[in-house]
Amino acid sequence: MSNHSNSNLKGTTTLMIGAIGVVYGDVGTSPLYTMKEIFIGPHAIQPTPEHVLGILSLIFWALVFVISIKYVLFVMNANNRGEGGIMALMALALRRRFNAGQRGVIIALGLFGTALFYGDGVITPAISVLSAVEGLQVAAPSLHAYVLPIAVMVLIGLFLFQSHGTEKVGMLFGPVMLAWFAALAIFGLASIKQNPKVLEALNPVHCLIFFREHGWHGFIALGAVVLALTGAEALYADMGHFGKRPIQTAWFALVFPALALNYFGQGALILRDPSAVQNPFYLLVPSNLLFPMIALATVATVIASQAVISGAFSITSQAMQMDYVPRMQQVHTSEMAMGQIYIPAMNRVLLLLVICTVFSFQTSGNLAAAYGIAVTGTMIITTLLVSVVALDTWKWPPKWAGALTILFLAVDGAFFSANLIKIPQGGWFPLVLGAVLYVSMSTWRRGREVLTHYLQKSAISLMSFLADLQERPALATVPGTAVFMTTRHLSMPHGLQMNFEHNHVLHERVILLTIITEDIPYVPDDEKISIDSLEHGFFRITAKHGFMENPHVPQILGLCRLHGLDIDVAESSFFISRETLIPSSRPDLHPWRERLFLVMFRNATSPIQFFNIPPERVLELGAQFEV
Repeated sequence: MSNHSNSNLKGTTTLMIGAIGVVYGDVGTSPLYTMKEIFIGPHAIQPTPEHVLGILSLIFWALVFVISIKYVLFVMNANNRGEGGIMALMALALRRRFNAGQRGVIIALGLFGTALFYGDGVITPAISVLSAVEGLQVAAPSLHAYVLPIAVMVLIGLFLFQSHGTEKVGMLFGPVMLAWFAALAIFGLASIKQNPKVLEALNPVHCLIFFREHGWHGFIALGAVVLALTGAEALYADMGHFGKRPIQTAWFALVFPALALNYFGQGALILRDPSAVQNPFYLLVPSNLLFPMIALATVATVIASQAVISGAFSITSQAMQMDYVPRMQQVHTSEMAMGQIYIPAMNRVLLLLVICTVFSFQTSGNLAAAYGIAVTGTMIITTLLVSVVALDTWKWPPKWAGALTILFLAVDGAFFSANLIKIPQGGWFPLVLGAVLYVSMSTWRRGREVLTHYLQKSAISLMSFLADLQERPALATVPGTAVFMTTRHLSMPHGLQMNFEHNHVLHERVILLTIITEDIPYVPDDEKISIDSLEHGFFRITAKHGFMENPHVPQILGLCRLHGLDIDVAESSFFISRETLIPSSRPDLHPWRERLFLVMFRNATSPIQFFNIPPERVLELGAQFEV
């Protein structure tokens, strides 16, 4: 085998282990609480042999249809140059939709799906870690009082570790998760051997029998069965971290078989001893291995949380580049994978929300009532957006795209409807959180549109300004290069306008830099830059970057050498206009949205930091605007 082939194999294996360590932690730890909630939760099913077989059949075929077929084989093909998640999917769906009404619906779906995903990102760490630490109560009931503080300490440690980056987290967690899935398979298989009858649940007829016998109550049970599917959206959002192929291979080669064996092992245990429903996962483990398994489960649930946290970072980065949330500092944590990022502000917000959630709900059982709404709501939105991509981008015949969409929506809708009954018990929490986040994102977007409108109204035509310079032959110029950031090609940058009005001078060379975010994750270096040479030493530079890239002004100016324009960043001056917004007596936004936008605007990261401009070369020019 050639060195190149060896290198590719090694790289794929490394990514697959990393994917197991980050992407599959969430769905991989679902066996901790799924069966328990089905049989002792608020809408418990009696653990009779027929019921156990019916539930196992539902779980198995839900994993096959929702995760294996829908997400791993179908949805992951809807990647935007390798990136996944609701935001990337929304950008893909918008690419060929020009009707304003259709675009509005797609944007609304994308934003609400993103908001629900954040809700999932808050609940997943809380329920996963709590369910693992609660194993202490099985081993030693007297340790009940220590469950909550231990869970909180574990969660704090997890979020503090995020700054090391997804790559290091994945390589550290990958071997642990390999041990976890091996343990799931071994304990499950040992139990199945004691009662092979449980394998009858592989026959989907048991699903139909279960619904026929239970009717409405059987439908409600889907609200707990969906707990086995948590993490499906996270594996799609994390696709940019590891790539499609390693994630797909890991699922079929390891994760799915291990999950199926463990669920069937728990079912076999319940068939032998119906009282095991109190905690079938831990009662599956031999008593002498219980404490080591609790420790492994705790580490595994920390890893489970990593899937949604990494996904939240990816989604937030995409939302920033598409101007749906304020600018925040981003840190790229890998030189090899551009999609691996860390966002400190988002990390702090998630930690605060997760800790508050743990103290509010206190047990995994209480949190299970809150779980499911966000997951299934996001599943429905993903199905709708992928159907648009299938029609517009993949050019599927409408009848085939429609048939598949109806099939997916039927399953997603059944799970979502079954979870609606949980709203009074805690299902309201992700809906409220999602609504708050949706309003915040839509308000930021609308506020930015209003601000841009006011800036354009007060701006002067660039061409008129350059023509006027012809009549000022004695205009003073100063040596050096001045760089002005601008979002408008036809108008003067506000900073240039203010500098000229107050100082009445121009630099020998003036760079008007416009940075445009494309609806693709990455733009090749040879396509990033276009330069227009104007009169009087003016140059208009348009720089394009993908929604997964951080705009880096020194690097952009460095690329100008490829086009014959040499700019020394160390000798250039960067003029940044700093807008101070004040409430208007006749606001374009509703008063409460205006106040929200002002708060978000004032707390956004400085453009100096966001665009990676050398701070020692920056001059800030301030102006006030009413909104």
